[in-house]
Amino acid sequence: MKGSSILVFMLTLANASCKTGGSNPHLNSTEMTTDSTTHKYSNRLIHESSPYLLQHAHNPVDWYPWGEEAFEQAKKSNKLVLVSIGYSACHWCHVMEHESFENDSVARIMNEHFICIKVDREERPDIDQVYMNAVQLMTGSGGWPLNCFVLPDGRPVYGGTYFNKQQWVNILMSLSETYKKDSLKVIQYADELTEGVRKSELVKLNTEKPDFTIDVLKLSCANWSKRFDNREGGPDKAPKFPLPNNYQFLLQYAKLTKDEALLKHVDLTLEKMAFGGIYDQIGGGFARYSTDSLWKAPHFEKMLYDNAQLVSLYAEAFRAERNPLYKEVVQETLEYIKREMTGPQGEFYSALDADSEGEEGKYYVWKKEELEQILGTKFDLFAEYFNVNSIGYWEHNNYILLRKKTDKEIADQFKISLHELQNQVREMKKQVLAVREKRIKPGRDDKSLSSWNALMIKGYVDAYSVFNEPEYLNAALKNADFIAVTQRRTDGGLFHNYKKGKTSINAYLEDYAFSIEAFIALYEVTFDEKWLNTARDLMDYSITHFHDKDSAMFYFTSDLDKPLISRKMEISDNVIPASNSSIANSLFLLSHYYDRKDYLQLASQMLNNVKKDIPGYGAGYSNWMQLMIRFTTPFYEIAMVGKQAQEKRKELDQYYLPNKIILGSQHPSMLPLLQNKYSEGKTLIYVCENKTCKLPVGEIKEVLKQIPLIK
Repeated sequence: MKGSSILVFMLTLANASCKTGGSNPHLNSTEMTTDSTTHKYSNRLIHESSPYLLQHAHNPVDWYPWGEEAFEQAKKSNKLVLVSIGYSACHWCHVMEHESFENDSVARIMNEHFICIKVDREERPDIDQVYMNAVQLMTGSGGWPLNCFVLPDGRPVYGGTYFNKQQWVNILMSLSETYKKDSLKVIQYADELTEGVRKSELVKLNTEKPDFTIDVLKLSCANWSKRFDNREGGPDKAPKFPLPNNYQFLLQYAKLTKDEALLKHVDLTLEKMAFGGIYDQIGGGFARYSTDSLWKAPHFEKMLYDNAQLVSLYAEAFRAERNPLYKEVVQETLEYIKREMTGPQGEFYSALDADSEGEEGKYYVWKKEELEQILGTKFDLFAEYFNVNSIGYWEHNNYILLRKKTDKEIADQFKISLHELQNQVREMKKQVLAVREKRIKPGRDDKSLSSWNALMIKGYVDAYSVFNEPEYLNAALKNADFIAVTQRRTDGGLFHNYKKGKTSINAYLEDYAFSIEAFIALYEVTFDEKWLNTARDLMDYSITHFHDKDSAMFYFTSDLDKPLISRKMEISDNVIPASNSSIANSLFLLSHYYDRKDYLQLASQMLNNVKKDIPGYGAGYSNWMQLMIRFTTPFYEIAMVGKQAQEKRKELDQYYLPNKIILGSQHPSMLPLLQNKYSEGKTLIYVCENKTCKLPVGEIKEVLKQIPLIK
């Protein structure tokens, strides 16, 4: 992109005259109907299922959903298109809607000068990727709401995130005037910006022979650790996001290499998050992020994808460290998922809003007088335990409940036993939660996404494998059936979304990647080969419809989808692992289950493509580094055959052994690693490495002797 033309264009917009006049909203009887009983306005979004789009269905803005109709209208009227992207739990999306999109005079300007499209980023992450990339190229940052102005063919010309009302009006008028007076300049800029979007994040095939060593991981962790907050946990900056995959990798690496300093940082971070206001101390579950460096004041929205991954993380950490706090977090978070986020078919909902009654966090915070009235003589203990004091004070005489002291410290302070304290705390939580349940609740986004549901399946499976709670496995199986049946297309692919019987969007790579992971995990705790076979079938479908042979990576969108201005690849791990890193890890695992050299070679090539980028930004490649662990340290295949295979699996699952797969059957099996291993009347366990198996044993203690954590 040519920096000079970009600068000139941006300055033109900034300095253009800002006239706020305009004609009446562009309405007609078929496009925006008026409901005189309930709503002054209605627009095309009333026909959508997305809760976020429905939130805007009665704006005076003449919103279109994404589709041909909007762009055809833009071409006919020679108008720029506003692509406005957000999601239902987004606080600043609500603010901008209230300030601008619900305002008649602002809507009048938008309708006169632009064709306006609303997009739910969770339903259409492909659109969000493209225009987020464009805005980041223009401004150096991004976020939601994301507002990007594009030509009638979809090429971006200008954008940003949240704008207050006056800024928004100024931008609307400036951009409209610029387009009318000098459309060639706008088109030239769009050409350059689109080329930038297409070139960004392109992955080239690394033709060098793959050569993976643990030294890459050591260097990455050394660089990464310079940015650790070793006082409060997490990164040394604010805001702080949980980023579960980061800590799953760090936990694995610390255990495998016996790095005590790194392990201490992981434990510190997990404890601080669990003690902080980012964790719902009364109802369980985590908010999306902490606005400060102390994990105190959260951005109160609660996302399914965060909580799913955090269940997996804390379950795995409990297996490694046996910290009872981690078990408590898993149990309470899954209670929250069951209570608030589970639908009638076992589907999982997407999010809870940050706001209720027009205020962020109102549902979750407390006034001292309220708690005194609820708890009576127990208030002093509650106040000390959850810091209803200067530590927990937030704003407007409200307190965020959080912890600073351990149970033992509080028990000693109040001269009661640990057991008695924990019983009292449980009862006080129930009392306070019962009162909170009577409040007006935050809005719930009740659409279900296959990718996020799969993450939640994995969370339930991981919790089951550690705690052996049948309810967890039942929830996982019910949702797995939902994905495998309701979300499965007739061609073997998946749908991305679901709400009240309606599916409408072809799945993205993330839906396949996380579903494959979930089904592999389900196989390992059930030994039901249908889940493993489904994972393999979804992998083959992904290779057919998403794989790019030139780079060996995978596109985010299927070749069956209508193209956008750029077909993107998701490479860097973020709050959710990149779909490419997830697929690569599953290729590695499935290669061992099915003895598929092609899967292993593809996983190796994908890792080789990104290897050079890992040391400089470990936090953005943590899931890739988990794959590198698998390539650079001993990886074990543990095969269990015989009547007691499940009992032996449950026993083995109590040990932290991350670098392995488990296979099992009570009967003869055709899986390569189980063939010819069944012996009538016996339960035998084989530990294998690189297709070479040691002599079978009958007890887990003998298995452990054959599996040192690292050679």
